[in-house]
Amino acid sequence: MRRTFAVLLTAALALVLAACGGSPASSEPGPAQIRVALDWTPNTNHTGLYVAQQRGWFREAGLDVQFLPFGQVSPETLVSSGSAEFGISFQDTFTFAKAAGADAVSVLAVMQHWGSAIGVRGDRTDITSPRDLDGKVYGGFGSPSEVPKMRSVIQAAGGRGEFESVVLGTSAYEAVQSGEADFTEPFMAWEGIEAELAGRPFTTFDYRDFGIPDAYNVIIIGNAPWLADHPDLARAFVQAAQRGYQLAADDAAAGAQALIDANPDLASAAELVRRSQEVLSAGYLKDDDGVVGTQTLERWAGYSGWVFDQGVLTGPDGAPLATRPDFATWFTDGYLAP
Repeated sequence: MRRTFAVLLTAALALVLAACGGSPASSEPGPAQIRVALDWTPNTNHTGLYVAQQRGWFREAGLDVQFLPFGQVSPETLVSSGSAEFGISFQDTFTFAKAAGADAVSVLAVMQHWGSAIGVRGDRTDITSPRDLDGKVYGGFGSPSEVPKMRSVIQAAGGRGEFESVVLGTSAYEAVQSGEADFTEPFMAWEGIEAELAGRPFTTFDYRDFGIPDAYNVIIIGNAPWLADHPDLARAFVQAAQRGYQLAADDAAAGAQALIDANPDLASAAELVRRSQEVLSAGYLKDDDGVVGTQTLERWAGYSGWVFDQGVLTGPDGAPLATRPDFATWFTDGYLAP
């Protein structure tokens, strides 16, 4: 469920703006149009959105919500440019995009914890610790967050943190299974389950076991100027989406079925969808009070602050950031249901 990180290019943005219209939510009578940029093909990261759509909760809120299929331009770029009002992102990739000037804010945490991990083929007896990844090949996705994270884990496990990184996109999973790459970063509630169902499970290493702070692995971000200009529409969308994710968290079977009903192509992978939703609903979607969507400054300053401390965050000019960001401005719970 990872996608290749797209760099902001003027030509690419021109094409996006032409294709998407580049306009904010409609001011004409009738439902307000909301565009949501997906990060990949429909999957359980998106269940709450499809629940809200299938149950008519967006429509009840006066919204006409359109899901923009993934493409060569990242959700962070689409949202920041105004080509989408909202988008699916990740705290790790958003950290780099925000530091580089993305005009967006996180408005809802889909996952309260890391759902991805370092994954190697399960039968690799030569890799029993991240330190064994020195000199190996990492099959990645092009996000600037990946290499520093992998290096830090390897070093924390006693290695040098030296490895070759190649951008493979979703081909990375098969590359690891075929031996063309040695490790990658699967989502355990999707690619992890997918590998188990195929009889080729991953051996995984949890970032948190090697000193990396926990993170909101999946978030929904909104265009900052649009949020400021349309607070009522923003609140209506976020609360309908939150309601959808809450239903999925409380009733995994209903959430999975809504995702399949909205995306009939997933019917052939129904077991994967059901098992994935069960895993997410059981341990990832709810905060300690059983509520979905909430975010804390501690979590944002923890992981994103750790990235800053590594000296790898760069600003809009491409130079390393010299001042620690004010992470309180990177997210808000202000649109969530009271």
